[in-house]
Amino acid sequence: MLLDAASAIGGLILLILAADRLVVSAVRISRALGVSTILIGAVIVGFGTSAPEFLVSGLAASEGRLDLAVSNIVSSNTANVTLVLGSAAILATIVAQRRVIRREGALMFAAVVVLSATLANGFLSIFEGVVLWLLMIGAVYLLVRWAGEGGALFDPGSGRTEFDTDEPSEDRIDDDDEERRDADDERDALDRSWRREVGREIIIGLLALVVTLIAADLLLDGAVGLGEEFGLSAAFIGFLTGVGTSLPELSAGLAGARRRQSDLVLGNVLGSNIFNSLGVAGTAAILGPGALTEVDVPIIGLMLVACLLAGVFAYSGRERISRIEGFALLAYFFAYAALIY
Repeated sequence: MLLDAASAIGGLILLILAADRLVVSAVRISRALGVSTILIGAVIVGFGTSAPEFLVSGLAASEGRLDLAVSNIVSSNTANVTLVLGSAAILATIVAQRRVIRREGALMFAAVVVLSATLANGFLSIFEGVVLWLLMIGAVYLLVRWAGEGGALFDPGSGRTEFDTDEPSEDRIDDDDEERRDADDERDALDRSWRREVGREIIIGLLALVVTLIAADLLLDGAVGLGEEFGLSAAFIGFLTGVGTSLPELSAGLAGARRRQSDLVLGNVLGSNIFNSLGVAGTAAILGPGALTEVDVPIIGLMLVACLLAGVFAYSGRERISRIEGFALLAYFFAYAALIY
């Protein structure tokens, strides 16, 4: 039992640290490439913070523990819109753009509804996994397209955007060869610095991903061992791992709230739930198709209600989630934990 506890705790700590570093690298690369905040939140941070769910659920499904894999997904989705969003709202009021709620928010809820409908029959097949992944690709396309509407791409070498079309007037043209060479050298130096930064973050991000994989395996083995030791159900073990794998989302959400980056907080939660519902569930179905015996309709319904409640809070009240609503979401999370136990 002590070995299982050490494996679970050590795996969880490594998972949090490695996933956090993976997100840092992803954000730095995306900022260097000049993408928008909502794209960073929904796609880059959302995918990065969902890496633990991908790995834990994928490993569990491949080992024939489909109930644990699905419970991890459902619990992670629920924790994201209650524990993560509620905690961030308590720290600082989350201001939600109506456009984001109508598009990215609706897309997240649609993904959760699709997941719920897929799980309702108590079985996951390889075909359903492929369909979920195709929907995942479509969702990412929409997120990238929406984020790019009206945005400007930054050229780190020139310091200009693709929409800067002002041509220098003749009286501003400097014919001095030495000054032009100095300007070219400065730009080359900026280009080299930018490339080094991106290259370094890619390497660090890949190493963090490898550590995340190892940590997920340790966490899963330890959690299963402890669950069997204490006679816990696969659904509740999945809840524990789901909350554990949501800690990177919680860390990113609180960091965004402290910096008053509401788009980053919302994008993180929305993107993570989209990836969980389509990509992670699709991966679990492909790697370990089979019947579900412990994740039933009531548990799935609690996830749907949590997502709907968060959406109502975000859409009403001048498109913001207040501290009082944050406390309500947090209370829902603890009620969910008690019910699933």
